[in-house]
Amino acid sequence: MSPLIVAIDGPSGVGKSTTSRMLAHALSVPHIDTGAMYRAIAVKALHASVALDDEAELERIAASSLIEFVRSGEGVRVLLDKVDVTDAIRAPEVSMAASTVSAMPAVRRLLVKLQQELGKREGGVLEGRDIGTKVFPETAHKFFLTASPDVRASRRTRELRARGIEQRLEEVRAEIVQRDEQDSTRADSPLLVDDSYFVLDTSDLSIDEVVERMLARISHSPSP
Repeated sequence: MSPLIVAIDGPSGVGKSTTSRMLAHALSVPHIDTGAMYRAIAVKALHASVALDDEAELERIAASSLIEFVRSGEGVRVLLDKVDVTDAIRAPEVSMAASTVSAMPAVRRLLVKLQQELGKREGGVLEGRDIGTKVFPETAHKFFLTASPDVRASRRTRELRARGIEQRLEEVRAEIVQRDEQDSTRADSPLLVDDSYFVLDTSDLSIDEVVERMLARISHSPSP
Protein backbone atom coordinates (compact mmCIF):
# COMPACT_ATOMS: atom_id res chain seq x y z
CA MET A 1 0.00 0.00 0.00
CA SER A 2 1.36 3.42 -0.96
CA PRO A 3 2.31 5.88 1.80
CA LEU A 4 -0.35 8.47 2.61
CA ILE A 5 0.34 11.73 0.78
CA VAL A 6 -1.71 14.87 1.43
CA ALA A 7 -1.10 17.93 -0.76
CA ILE A 8 -1.97 21.36 0.60
CA ASP A 9 -1.53 24.28 -1.79
CA GLY A 10 -2.47 27.93 -1.66
CA PRO A 11 -1.05 31.44 -1.35
CA SER A 12 0.74 32.80 1.72
CA GLY A 13 -1.21 33.72 4.83
CA VAL A 14 -4.03 31.19 4.51
CA GLY A 15 -2.87 29.02 7.41
CA LYS A 16 -1.11 26.27 5.45
CA SER A 17 1.79 25.81 7.87
CA THR A 18 -0.24 25.50 11.07
CA THR A 19 -2.92 23.43 9.37
CA SER A 20 -0.34 21.10 7.83
CA ARG A 21 1.43 20.54 11.14
CA MET A 22 -1.83 19.72 12.92
CA LEU A 23 -3.07 17.50 10.11
CA ALA A 24 0.22 15.59 9.96
CA HIS A 25 0.06 15.01 13.71
CA ALA A 26 -3.54 13.77 13.47
CA LEU A 27 -2.60 11.39 10.64
CA SER A 28 0.70 10.29 12.24
CA VAL A 29 2.74 11.16 9.15
CA PRO A 30 5.61 13.64 8.66
CA HIS A 31 4.95 17.31 7.94
CA ILE A 32 7.03 18.50 4.97
CA ASP A 33 7.11 22.27 4.58
CA THR A 34 8.29 22.70 0.99
CA GLY A 35 8.12 26.48 1.21
CA ALA A 36 10.70 26.37 3.99
CA MET A 37 13.11 24.71 1.56
CA TYR A 38 12.89 27.61 -0.90
CA ARG A 39 13.13 30.08 1.97
CA ALA A 40 16.29 28.37 3.18
CA ILE A 41 17.90 28.71 -0.24
CA ALA A 42 16.81 32.36 -0.29
CA VAL A 43 18.45 32.96 3.10
CA LYS A 44 21.71 31.48 1.86
CA ALA A 45 21.58 33.51 -1.34
CA LEU A 46 20.88 36.76 0.51
CA HIS A 47 23.71 36.14 2.99
CA ALA A 48 26.09 35.48 0.11
CA SER A 49 24.84 38.57 -1.80
CA VAL A 50 23.92 36.39 -4.76
CA ALA A 51 21.72 38.06 -7.37
CA LEU A 52 18.26 36.52 -7.28
CA ASP A 53 18.17 36.31 -11.08
CA ASP A 54 21.41 34.31 -11.23
CA GLU A 55 19.90 30.90 -11.87
CA ALA A 56 23.22 29.09 -12.25
CA GLU A 57 24.47 30.31 -8.87
CA LEU A 58 21.14 29.60 -7.18
CA GLU A 59 21.22 26.08 -8.63
CA ARG A 60 24.75 25.63 -7.20
CA ILE A 61 23.54 26.79 -3.79
CA ALA A 62 20.55 24.44 -3.87
CA ALA A 63 22.67 21.49 -4.98
CA SER A 64 25.26 22.03 -2.24
CA SER A 65 22.85 22.76 0.62
CA LEU A 66 21.68 20.33 3.30
CA ILE A 67 18.10 21.07 4.39
CA GLU A 68 16.68 19.11 7.32
CA PHE A 69 13.47 19.11 9.35
CA VAL A 70 14.20 18.19 12.96
CA ARG A 71 11.53 17.59 15.59
CA SER A 72 12.05 19.32 18.93
CA GLY A 73 10.05 20.31 21.99
CA GLU A 74 9.08 23.50 20.11
CA GLY A 75 7.88 21.63 17.05
CA VAL A 76 9.80 21.12 13.82
CA ARG A 77 12.97 23.17 13.35
CA VAL A 78 14.49 23.89 9.94
CA LEU A 79 18.23 23.34 9.64
CA LEU A 80 20.32 24.69 6.77
CA ASP A 81 23.78 23.10 6.65
CA LYS A 82 23.26 22.12 10.32
CA VAL A 83 22.38 25.72 11.33
CA ASP A 84 18.91 26.47 12.72
CA VAL A 85 17.22 28.96 10.37
CA THR A 86 13.64 28.43 11.56
CA ASP A 87 13.17 32.07 12.51
CA ALA A 88 15.40 33.58 9.83
CA ILE A 89 13.38 32.10 6.96
CA ARG A 90 10.23 33.95 8.10
CA ALA A 91 11.65 37.47 7.74
CA PRO A 92 9.70 39.68 5.25
CA GLU A 93 12.68 40.13 2.90
CA VAL A 94 13.16 36.36 2.79
CA SER A 95 9.50 35.82 1.89
CA MET A 96 9.82 38.00 -1.20
CA ALA A 97 13.21 36.51 -2.14
CA ALA A 98 11.84 32.98 -1.79
CA SER A 99 9.09 33.77 -4.29
CA THR A 100 11.76 34.75 -6.83
CA VAL A 101 14.02 31.78 -6.02
CA SER A 102 11.15 29.31 -6.31
CA ALA A 103 10.46 30.53 -9.86
CA MET A 104 13.87 29.23 -11.03
CA PRO A 105 13.35 25.92 -12.91
CA ALA A 106 16.79 24.59 -11.98
CA VAL A 107 16.17 25.16 -8.28
CA ARG A 108 12.68 23.68 -8.47
CA ARG A 109 13.94 20.50 -10.14
CA LEU A 110 16.37 19.86 -7.31
CA LEU A 111 13.96 20.61 -4.48
CA VAL A 112 10.99 18.82 -6.04
CA LYS A 113 13.13 15.67 -6.31
CA LEU A 114 13.98 15.98 -2.61
CA GLN A 115 10.32 16.52 -1.71
CA GLN A 116 9.28 13.44 -3.68
CA GLU A 117 11.97 11.35 -1.99
CA LEU A 118 10.83 12.46 1.46
CA GLY A 119 7.17 11.79 0.69
CA LYS A 120 7.74 8.37 -0.85
CA ARG A 121 9.84 7.30 2.14
CA GLU A 122 7.24 7.74 4.89
CA GLY A 123 4.34 9.59 3.33
CA GLY A 124 3.48 13.01 4.65
CA VAL A 125 1.50 16.20 4.55
CA LEU A 126 3.22 18.50 2.07
CA GLU A 127 2.40 22.19 1.79
CA GLY A 128 3.39 24.61 -0.91
CA ARG A 129 2.28 26.11 -4.21
CA ASP A 130 2.42 23.15 -6.59
CA ILE A 131 2.27 19.97 -4.49
CA GLY A 132 -0.92 18.70 -6.13
CA THR A 133 0.03 19.80 -9.64
CA LYS A 134 3.76 18.96 -9.88
CA VAL A 135 5.17 17.19 -6.82
CA PHE A 136 2.46 14.56 -6.14
CA PRO A 137 -0.24 15.07 -8.81
CA GLU A 138 -1.34 11.44 -8.38
CA THR A 139 -2.47 11.79 -4.76
CA ALA A 140 -6.20 11.54 -4.08
CA HIS A 141 -5.91 14.02 -1.21
CA LYS A 142 -5.50 17.55 -2.57
CA PHE A 143 -6.53 20.71 -0.74
CA PHE A 144 -6.35 24.33 -1.85
CA LEU A 145 -6.61 26.85 0.98
CA THR A 146 -7.59 30.43 0.31
CA ALA A 147 -8.61 33.56 2.23
CA SER A 148 -9.18 37.24 1.48
CA PRO A 149 -6.06 39.47 1.21
CA ASP A 150 -7.22 41.53 4.22
CA VAL A 151 -7.56 38.45 6.43
CA ARG A 152 -4.21 37.10 5.26
CA ALA A 153 -2.46 40.44 5.88
CA SER A 154 -3.89 40.62 9.38
CA ARG A 155 -2.73 37.08 10.16
CA ARG A 156 0.72 37.72 8.75
CA THR A 157 1.09 40.97 10.73
CA ARG A 158 0.25 39.16 13.97
CA GLU A 159 2.68 36.37 13.11
CA LEU A 160 5.50 38.84 12.48
CA ARG A 161 4.72 40.76 15.68
CA ALA A 162 4.91 37.50 17.65
CA ARG A 163 8.43 37.10 16.27
CA GLY A 164 9.37 40.64 17.28
CA ILE A 165 9.07 42.06 13.76
CA GLU A 166 6.98 45.22 13.41
CA GLN A 167 5.58 45.94 9.95
CA ARG A 168 2.63 48.08 8.95
CA LEU A 169 -0.51 46.21 7.92
CA GLU A 170 -0.67 48.11 4.62
CA GLU A 171 2.89 47.07 3.74
CA VAL A 172 2.18 43.43 4.56
CA ARG A 173 -0.96 43.47 2.41
CA ALA A 174 0.94 45.01 -0.52
CA GLU A 175 3.64 42.34 -0.24
CA ILE A 176 0.99 39.59 -0.19
CA VAL A 177 -0.65 40.94 -3.35
CA GLN A 178 2.76 41.25 -5.04
CA ARG A 179 3.74 37.71 -4.09
CA ASP A 180 0.39 36.37 -5.32
CA GLU A 181 1.12 37.97 -8.68
CA GLN A 182 4.62 36.49 -8.81
CA ASP A 183 3.49 33.00 -7.79
CA SER A 184 0.51 32.91 -10.14
CA THR A 185 2.29 34.20 -13.25
CA ARG A 186 5.69 32.54 -13.06
CA ALA A 187 6.51 30.34 -16.06
CA ASP A 188 7.51 27.24 -14.12
CA SER A 189 4.96 25.57 -11.80
CA PRO A 190 2.70 28.57 -11.12
CA LEU A 191 0.16 28.59 -8.30
CA LEU A 192 -2.88 26.90 -9.83
CA VAL A 193 -6.08 25.19 -8.70
CA ASP A 194 -8.26 22.79 -10.69
CA ASP A 195 -11.16 20.40 -10.17
CA SER A 196 -8.94 17.78 -8.53
CA TYR A 197 -8.66 19.98 -5.43
CA PHE A 198 -11.00 20.42 -2.50
CA VAL A 199 -11.05 24.20 -1.99
CA LEU A 200 -11.40 25.64 1.52
CA ASP A 201 -11.84 29.36 2.23
CA THR A 202 -10.28 29.80 5.67
CA SER A 203 -11.29 33.46 6.12
CA ASP A 204 -13.99 32.66 8.69
CA LEU A 205 -12.75 29.27 9.90
CA SER A 206 -10.56 28.40 12.87
CA ILE A 207 -7.56 26.15 12.34
CA ASP A 208 -9.36 23.36 14.20
CA GLU A 209 -12.35 23.68 11.86
CA VAL A 210 -10.12 23.54 8.79
CA VAL A 211 -8.34 20.42 10.08
CA GLU A 212 -11.64 18.74 10.94
CA ARG A 213 -12.98 19.31 7.43
CA MET A 214 -9.80 17.98 5.87
CA LEU A 215 -9.79 14.86 8.04
CA ALA A 216 -13.41 14.19 7.13
CA ARG A 217 -12.59 14.60 3.43
CA ILE A 218 -9.57 12.27 3.63
CA SER A 219 -11.55 9.58 5.46
CA HIS A 220 -14.12 9.55 2.65
CA SER A 221 -11.65 9.75 -0.25
CA PRO A 222 -10.41 6.64 -2.04
CA SER A 223 -6.81 5.63 -1.42
CA PRO A 224 -4.44 5.59 -4.43
